[in-house]
Amino acid sequence: MMSAAMRVRMWHRKGRYVIRRNRHLNLAYRIAVGVIGALVLAGGIVAIPYPGPGWLIVFLGLGILASEFDWAHRLLRFARGKYDDWAEWMKRQHWSLQGVFALGTCAVVLGSLWVLGALGTFAGWLNIDAQWLASPIF
Repeated sequence: MMSAAMRVRMWHRKGRYVIRRNRHLNLAYRIAVGVIGALVLAGGIVAIPYPGPGWLIVFLGLGILASEFDWAHRLLRFARGKYDDWAEWMKRQHWSLQGVFALGTCAVVLGSLWVLGALGTFAGWLNIDAQWLASPIF
């Protein structure tokens, strides 16, 4: 008996073969994969400093791109290696350096939320009149 995952892989290989045979369909497919992968990758890059799965989204976007493009596969392998190396390096550091990094990350998040007007909006919801929370660009 074939598992569901095996059936999906077989269908994907067969479907991809049919798409590759048609030059125009193959081009449209590669463009769609490129656009979707680039959008996911861009969203992940934006999400990196915020709490949540920013790096996971970056790797997901690269994985989507790597399904069709060799350069993206090489970049994904390189980026995952560097991320793992950085995470191991950070674990070996003194707690004070880890704290400085955490504070820096908080500063980036709060600064971007202030510039985008989110802090002023949130203060308005709570009826707090704090003009200094208003965005400098909006």
